[in-house]
This record gives sequence, C-alpha cells and structure tokens, in this order.
Amino acid sequence: MKLQGKIAIVTGTSPNIGGGIAQGLADEGATVVCVDVVPANAEQCADWIKGRGGTALGVTCDVTDEAQVEAMVARVRDTYGRVDALVNNAGILGGLSVLEMPLPRWNRQIAVNLTGTFLCTKHVARCMVERATRGSIIVIASTAGHQGQAGNIAYCTSKSGLLNFTRAAAMDLARHGIRVNSLTPTATDPEEGIERGVAWGRPRPEQRSRLLDFPKMVPMQKLPSPRHYARAAVFLASDDAEMVTGFDLRVDAGAIAKYWPWVPGA
Repeated sequence: MKLQGKIAIVTGTSPNIGGGIAQGLADEGATVVCVDVVPANAEQCADWIKGRGGTALGVTCDVTDEAQVEAMVARVRDTYGRVDALVNNAGILGGLSVLEMPLPRWNRQIAVNLTGTFLCTKHVARCMVERATRGSIIVIASTAGHQGQAGNIAYCTSKSGLLNFTRAAAMDLARHGIRVNSLTPTATDPEEGIERGVAWGRPRPEQRSRLLDFPKMVPMQKLPSPRHYARAAVFLASDDAEMVTGFDLRVDAGAIAKYWPWVPGA
C-alpha cells in the first residue's frame, strides 16, 4: 500500500470528488480525516471508510474560519501525532456572470475556494514544520481555472488563483521538505458519486440533464470519475512523487490540451 501509516486530511468530503479521494487514500492505507462544514458529509464519509476496514475520523469545520481550522489541525495532531498529507478540496461550485454576481455570494465563494485553501495549507504546513514531517499538500483546482467560462466568474477566478497559490506555496515550503501540487479535475461523471451517496444511506437524486454534452467535447470521449482523481491524489501524496512540487496534474480526459474549435464527438 502506497500510503500505509500516513495521516491524511481531506476537506470537502461530500460523496462526489472529496468522498472519492478520501476513499482512495484510505484504500491505499492512509488514516483519513474527513473534514466538511456539513456534519453528515464528514461523519458519513468517515463511517463509510471504517465500514470498509479503514481508519477515519470525521470533523466538522468551516475552512473559512481560522479558529476552526486551527482547532481541526490541533485535533488531528493530538490524535495521530502528525499530518502527512492534506487535500484541499472544499469548494463552492457554480456561480453567476460578472454582471449578476452579488457581492456576498462572490465573497463567500472566494472565501471557501481560495481563502479556505490558504488557511488549511498554512496550519497544516505549520504542523508539518513543527513535527519535521516531509509532507504533501494537494490543491484541487479545475479546468475552469485554466480557461474562461461564461456565467461562472467567482469559481473561475478562485480556481485560477489556486494554481499560482500552489506554485508560490511550493516555493515557500520546499526548504522544509513539504511538497505542494495541484490536481485539475474537469466535468465529472456523476454516477460514481451518486452510488457512493446511496451507499452512505442517502436517497438517489432525480436525474438531471446537462446543458452541454461533456463526453463528446473531450478527446477521450468519456468523463473522469472521482476514483481517477483519487489515484492521482494517491500518487502526489506518496513517496513516488518525492521530487514533484509546484506541479499541476491534470486528470481531464484531454480537455485543456485540445485545440479549442475541435469537437471530438461531432
């Protein structure tokens, strides 16, 4: 197992991407602390991992509140002795255009997506430095951070900011042996997250159609699932990536690499 004995924190552990990454880290031997502002997301994710034979702890925390973040990291340190890996996944999806976005909604989305990542990175990195842990910090970005998208101003802005936050934090922490990398997902196949939610005891949501046929728009003609992001996160958190820092690992079925007017499925 690539992460046997390691202690990992994952923020934003709903059944979709965060829950999938938490499950993937646990399957590779990590003890996983499932962190979410919604208590059910934290507790159900941790219970699911424990039910599969893993070790996990659910912690409720608002990543925009520095006192809560400090308390969360202190709890992990006091319980397990250290932190080896952090996955900054907590975020608010969707949004509005620059013409329509109210300031309070803008502020909240920037606070969760960008400031929350800063606060978790700051306090986990301090713990790593204090314990001389040569750890790994992973920032979940988005293809929307690489490209402009209409009607999504705060999400695009915050995810773009995370890309350079990753590089700057990597430079700050390199001398401590702490690696910082980003992982870029794209539009995600919803089925795995739905099935995970059902396994957690949640009702199956009504099926909703998407405005765009995303699978036809990516070169690989199918969308990634959370398990694909989890495998990438395992690599970045493991010793296999010991010389990788300041890097963005795209798991996007070729979306960013594609020449813009080409529609593969047309």
